[in-house]
Amino acid sequence: DVSTASDLTPQERQVAALVRRGLANRDVAAQLFVSPRTVDFHLRNCYAKLGVSSRTELTALPLDL
Repeated sequence: DVSTASDLTPQERQVAALVRRGLANRDVAAQLFVSPRTVDFHLRNCYAKLGVSSRTELTALPLDL
């Protein structure tokens, strides 16, 4: 059962939205003024909350971010 995007924190929503646009962690980090490790942390939280395990699965989800 996939959680909704509303379960994500605001930072996780930003990271997920940029990743879904095809940006790499380094590029997401540059846009959000955080480190790539911070992006990785938020992305892993997104995966856990949404029940996915890859960028491809994240992009395929019908989310309204």
